[in-house]
Amino acid sequence: MLLTGCGGSQQAATSGSGSGEAAISGKISASGSTALLPLLKPAQEAFQDKYKDVTVNVAGGGSFTGMNQVAEGSVDIGDSDVNLPDEYKDKGLVDHKVVVEPFVFIVDKANKVDNLTKDQVVGILDQKITLIHRAKSSGSRATISDVVLKGAAFTDDAVIQDSNGAVRAAIASTPGSIGYVDAPYADDSVKVLKFDGVEYSAQNIIDGKYPIYGYGHMYTKGEPTGAVKAFIDYILSEEFQNSQVEKLGFIPVSKMKK
Repeated sequence: MLLTGCGGSQQAATSGSGSGEAAISGKISASGSTALLPLLKPAQEAFQDKYKDVTVNVAGGGSFTGMNQVAEGSVDIGDSDVNLPDEYKDKGLVDHKVVVEPFVFIVDKANKVDNLTKDQVVGILDQKITLIHRAKSSGSRATISDVVLKGAAFTDDAVIQDSNGAVRAAIASTPGSIGYVDAPYADDSVKVLKFDGVEYSAQNIIDGKYPIYGYGHMYTKGEPTGAVKAFIDYILSEEFQNSQVEKLGFIPVSKMKK
């Protein structure tokens, strides 16, 4: 049966492939969260290896861009770091919560600061300082606003970058700067800070000790079918969640205690 998905992609799901699995083919388009790219790029490659007749295209652009594009039907999947806002709730979007996304505050390697309290972070984010972070379309920014700022406004006196990778690179090369990134982006070029005396680790998030995290969402317009459904199912499968998610710097949704 030939199924035509949103974004103009065609997905075929037929049985009798000879391998015991349904034959999956077609093109899948996804855009949105750059925080999710370190997860989705390896998933894209593994899925295409598993299903040779499927092409998956994954792009960034920011969480709200992804939600806009899937709502408009220009992509099959909108990747996002935020729960569906009220203004999208009449768009027919279906939420697939696929992973836990940890976030960390980072500074340049020469910075002698090791820890920031919540009050210090709020003071940094809503006052003049060398802050390097994301645009208003970013789900990473929305997560920090919700979890840390609790309604306080970000300062407008900041350097805005269009991706987690760009934030990391700018902080690494700017003495005295600070910003936040999705934890998988925090490499040896920057220094990760403790938050309220607690260092980031997956176990500290699971145990409720480290609060800066959100959920990674893959939104579809209506229930997914064909190759799109197979791709989301693969990311949620035990095969991928148990073997790859933590290696890639994320946390399986099943490990959260709430």
